[in-house]
Formats: sequence, C-alpha cells, structure tokens
Amino acid sequence: MKSVLFRLLAAVLALAACLAGALAWFAHRPVVLAASPLDFTIEPGSSMRQVARQLVDAGIDVQPVALEVLARVTRRAHAIKAGSYEVEAGLTPLALLAKLTRGDVSQAELAIIEGWNFRQLRAALDRHPDLRHDSASRRSSDLDVLRRAHRHMLQVLDREWAQRAGGLPYKTPYQALTMASIVEKETGQAADRPMVASVFVNRLNSGMLLQTDPTVIYGLGEAFDGNLRKRDLQADTVYNTYTRPGLPPTPIAMPGVAALRAALNPPATDYLYFVARGDGSSEFSRTLDEHNRAVAQYIRKRNP
Repeated sequence: MKSVLFRLLAAVLALAACLAGALAWFAHRPVVLAASPLDFTIEPGSSMRQVARQLVDAGIDVQPVALEVLARVTRRAHAIKAGSYEVEAGLTPLALLAKLTRGDVSQAELAIIEGWNFRQLRAALDRHPDLRHDSASRRSSDLDVLRRAHRHMLQVLDREWAQRAGGLPYKTPYQALTMASIVEKETGQAADRPMVASVFVNRLNSGMLLQTDPTVIYGLGEAFDGNLRKRDLQADTVYNTYTRPGLPPTPIAMPGVAALRAALNPPATDYLYFVARGDGSSEFSRTLDEHNRAVAQYIRKRNP
C-alpha cells in the first residue's frame, strides 16, 4: 500500500512539475499580435475570463485559459484595470498582465462619438486639455490619437470584412465602411440598424439611387444651416445620392461596430424604403405606394 501511495504521489508531483514548466514557458513566450502596435480596450467590470476573451478578439494570439490560470497563479486576476491600451510586438503574457494590473493605459484618451464627422472630431481634439495640438509641449499629440483611432478602425474593419455575408454590393472594405457611415447617420434606434442596412443594400443591388439625406448634408458642409431644402436635394455634388448612383466617394461619419456589422451582414428583406416615425424608430416599406402612405401618416402626426 505504501508503495502504491508513493508512486501515486510521485506521479502527482511529476504532473505538477510538468504543468508548472508549461505555464512558465507560456508566461515568457512572446505573444503574436495581429498588428504592431495594437490597440485594445478592457471594459469596466470585466472578469479575468472576459478580459482574456477581449484580448483575443482584439488580435492578441494568446490561449485564454492559460492566461487566466497565469493571472490567478500570480494573483493578478482581480487587479486588472479597465481602459485603453497599446501594445507592441515582443510582449509576453506575464508582461501583458503586469501592464494591465499597473493600469498602464494610453496617455491621452478621447471618446470618439459614433456618427461624428471629421469636423466634429477635429473640434473635440482642439478642446481636449491633455493633447499637444501638434506643437512643442509635454503633452500627447492629437496626431497620435488620430493614428491610434485609424489603426483600431482598420483592425476592426479587417475582422468584420472577413465575416461578411455573400451577395453584398461592395467591392472593397472601404465601400463597406462608407455604407456603415450612412447606416449610422440614418438610424435613430439601435434595433433598426440591420433593417436600415438591408434597405440600402437592396437599393444598390436593384440599381436604385440611395436617396439618403445625410449624404446630401455632408456634401453641403458648413453651408448647411439645419434646414434641408428641395433645391439642396437637386444640387449635384459627389455626395448627393439623389443625383448620383451608388455609394458616395468616402464615409460621411464615423460608424460604430454595430453599424459596420449591419452593413456587412444585413438581414434578408425586400424592403426598399423607410421613414422616421418621429420617436427615433423607422417604418419600413416594400413599395413606393406603401412608403408614400407611411410618409403621409407620420408627417401628419408630426404636423397635426
């Protein structure tokens, strides 16, 4: 009996030594990044398991279970700090956990609001007290913030483009980003984003004009006074989707991930029109007659 127990104990100790060795090898082996530098965000209130998943989703090739075990063994699992981070090639899992527990977030942070155009972003950058506005200063540069935002956008766009549905009217990821910007501006309620995207995809696939007001407004630029008139819809610019077929040449706003996913994976519908109900939601129609009735109904409701 003593011999059996001794062999069992020896086997357990050997297994523990193997596991410890494997964990040590994992802890000091540099992770592979989808891009370098790579930006990612740890959401507030995330558990260690959720943190590991967020890292993988962001493009850090690390084994989530092993990272969680390492965090618990090193007593860092409950010390992870939320925030926006930037990492570069050569980082090990142990160094990554140290960075996250120190809260070594990017120096300058700015919330970029979904639906903003570049003029609005530029104004927010100019107002930010902790940015160096491309002049000699101790503070972070506004150009650094733009570079980080651009890198992050490209990472998300590449990931979502790889998971797109078939039969979409986009030749490039950039066209999908342009469509997502239109969906962002045309959506009053989050639940309507997929349906709005389906309308515009259906119109493009049918050879119809998009006829979306936000593109016209974007084309007007600072000349837009808040009141879109019939003459504005008829004035031809490269952004006027009432006068020009297809997508405009560039995005018209900064879309969020939800709008991008809607543009790349819209539901299969036969809707070709929609109109705002006045409460943030939209009424969708299949035919022009249905649409005209909906327009009359909701215009009367807003202007009794």
